[in-house]
Amino acid sequence: MIEKYFGKRLCRSENPAFVMGIVNATPDSFFEKSRGGIERAYKLLEEGADIIDIGGESTRPGFSQITAEEELKRVLPIVQELRRHTDAVISIDTRHSLVMKAAAQEGADILNDVSALEDDEQMASFAASQDFSVILMHRYFDDLQKFSETQKSSLKQRNATDDVINYLKQRTDFAIKVGIDSSRIIWDPGIGFGKTFSENVNLIKNLRSLTKEGYPVLMALSRKRCIGQMTGTEENMKPTEDRLYGTLAADIISILNGAEIIRVHDVKETVDTLKVMKYTV
Repeated sequence: MIEKYFGKRLCRSENPAFVMGIVNATPDSFFEKSRGGIERAYKLLEEGADIIDIGGESTRPGFSQITAEEELKRVLPIVQELRRHTDAVISIDTRHSLVMKAAAQEGADILNDVSALEDDEQMASFAASQDFSVILMHRYFDDLQKFSETQKSSLKQRNATDDVINYLKQRTDFAIKVGIDSSRIIWDPGIGFGKTFSENVNLIKNLRSLTKEGYPVLMALSRKRCIGQMTGTEENMKPTEDRLYGTLAADIISILNGAEIIRVHDVKETVDTLKVMKYTV
């Protein structure tokens, strides 16, 4: 049995990690089957999700930004319906304080901010005034698909694991300084966000370097490009639809290396995998 408070809500699971199910209330998220609304949220809960992560703006490579008002229209009805009829842990995948303020009023428990409180100057102070948990994520801003081979070669000099740890330490120090309790902070290394194939692989392999820093780590590997590259080839990767089994393998490795939360599109298959881990690891 594992248990953890997300915000004020206690979550318990018999499995070795918490499963966060993805609900993309967007028309352009990279995995089409993850798109949906309240029906998808209910389905993921039935399949065993511990947390429902609702996002109204895609963050896939080359995504188109939308206004906070449009994002709110997509997200808030799902939050309201879920909280009205369930006690589920609700996470909001947003960079906008306007969205998080409205979602928190309706009972959301987690802020999942890919900008680690950087994109909206009001987000940190608002988070400090509330009790929800805060996921801080690392990202590089490079659009690797537009890089020349020479430019990609120059990236070999950087150490993504060190960069992730140093950045998340800095953002954690900032969060604590503005009043966010350290017990509410969760780290996400940001697999796929401007990182090369080898950097993603090394972050998975070296996850212990992050988990030993003392903060719960979330791994969001589900059907990402690096999974397609590992299961196919870097030049001829498997398409998004064929990345399930590779995702499950990467999730197992991440949990064995200390990840406490895994963010996934395929809840049923993930829960079955974790049940086997519960009995055998």
